[in-house]
Amino acid sequence: MKILFSPSEGKTTLATNEPINQNSFIFPELYEKRKYILDEYNKYIHSLNDEELNKYFGIKNGVDFKIDIFKEKTCKAIKRYDGVAYDYLEYNSLNKNSQKYIDENTIIFSNLFGPIKADDLLPIYRMKQGRNLPNIEIDKYYKKEFSNTLDEYLDDEILDLRAGHYDKFYKPNKQYITMKFIKNGKVVSHWAKAYRGIVLKEMAKNNIQNKNELLNLIIPNLNLKEIQETKKKTTIIYEIN
Repeated sequence: MKILFSPSEGKTTLATNEPINQNSFIFPELYEKRKYILDEYNKYIHSLNDEELNKYFGIKNGVDFKIDIFKEKTCKAIKRYDGVAYDYLEYNSLNKNSQKYIDENTIIFSNLFGPIKADDLLPIYRMKQGRNLPNIEIDKYYKKEFSNTLDEYLDDEILDLRAGHYDKFYKPNKQYITMKFIKNGKVVSHWAKAYRGIVLKEMAKNNIQNKNELLNLIIPNLNLKEIQETKKKTTIIYEIN
C-alpha cells in the first residue's frame, strides 16, 4: 500500500548526507523537470533583498534561507520535516522494519521539490504552502509533469493522507482511500494532522498492505464511524474519543 502524505513548514537542521543530485530523488528520469523548479527558486531568492525575502518566506529571518540548495547537505525527507504530523509519527522511535515500511511506501508532496519518497534526500529549505515563482504555478507544473509517472508507479492500494491543498499537485487516477477525523460531529483540522501521523505510524508498525488490513487496524483513540464509497474514492470516517 502506498501512502500519500503532506510536508510541513517546520524543518529540522539535520545535515547527514551529501548535497542533492539526480540520484537523491524518486523518478531520476524526471530529475531535469524537478531541477528546473529548483534552479528558478535558487535564482529568485537570490534576487530578493532582506525585506522581500522575509515577505516571501513569511518569517522575520528570511535571509537565513538565502542559500544555494544545490550545495547544502541533506537528510532523509522523513527526517527533514518536523510539523505536527511528523511529531506524532515519531519516526525516530520506530524499529527498523517500521522505518523501512515508511521509507518504501510514503510519497510526500513538497511545495518545492514535488512528489518525493520518504527516504529521498532534501536540504533544509523554506517554501510556504501555496507560494509560487514568477510566471510559474508550481502545483500545476508538477501535476502536468509528474502525474503520468505517478499513475504508473502507484499500485492499486493507495491511502491519501494529504491535506486537500495537495490535490493540486496530483489526484489519483484509480481507486484510493482517504480519511476524515471528527470530534463531537465536526471535522477537525489541527488534530487531523496529528492523526495522519498516528495512522501512518500504526500502519508501519503493523505492516499494513491493503484496504482490508487497514479497516481492521486498531488505532489508539479512534473509532471507525462510517465508510463512504464513490466510484473512485473510499472515505473512512473516524470518531476521536
